[in-house]
Amino acid sequence: MRIPFTKMQGAGNDYIYVDTTRNPLPHPEQLAVAWSRPHTGIGSDGLVLIGPSERADFSMRIFNADGSEARMCGNASRCIGKYVYEHGLTDRTDLTLDTLSGIKTLHLHVMDGRVETVTVDMGMPDGIRTVDLGTACTPHEGITVDMGNPHLVLFVDDAEAVDLPAVGPALERHPLFPHRVNVEFAHVRPDGSIRMRVWERGSGITMACGTGACATAVAAAFSRRTDRQADIIMDGGTLSIEWSKADGRVRMTGPAVEVFSGTIETLS
Repeated sequence: MRIPFTKMQGAGNDYIYVDTTRNPLPHPEQLAVAWSRPHTGIGSDGLVLIGPSERADFSMRIFNADGSEARMCGNASRCIGKYVYEHGLTDRTDLTLDTLSGIKTLHLHVMDGRVETVTVDMGMPDGIRTVDLGTACTPHEGITVDMGNPHLVLFVDDAEAVDLPAVGPALERHPLFPHRVNVEFAHVRPDGSIRMRVWERGSGITMACGTGACATAVAAAFSRRTDRQADIIMDGGTLSIEWSKADGRVRMTGPAVEVFSGTIETLS
């Protein structure tokens, strides 16, 4: 069976999107692994299913490149907003999205019929605390933030100098995190923006992470390194994050880009 798909990216975080309202997809965890391979598949950070919902306008399921299911993805949620609008599934610019971490609200910024950027209300951060990683880690302390996905943010002198393949896997599986964790290395630039690089749970090095950008902004404000608004500069692009003092919610604004579409066979 051949399945239509669309490859999309948000700040370089690229996923394969399938509209399961029209094309039900069996065994998505297996397909995420096969289709995400760069040489024998499509190549991506994972697979995203756009579906119906009884309590929101649409639903989203995310499967990482290793087949594990994520609770939330900020970059994918923006791309879904662009997809459903530009593919004629809705004509509304304010939408709700049902995810494993709750219902998220999307506001689409449309120009000349095209979605240029999307603002996502990511909800309130949880589990914000400083943790001791032990003397085997550098730095020895990190800040945990749950943004629908669990994150560990480490502030360093130079995020560019971090050897992610060497340190990422061990931190992802640190004993403090029995279910594994996403890891961000960050430093605050002189202009107040934050340079961040990410090792994602289940995907490894990615160009960007939306929930990771939110977690990094929250951790920076929590540790008084910045105020409650910051631009997070990642390998794939920049996201603007605001942690509202008025209501405690985190709002993320950034681009969503359709790369190409095609069809691909399901597993036999």
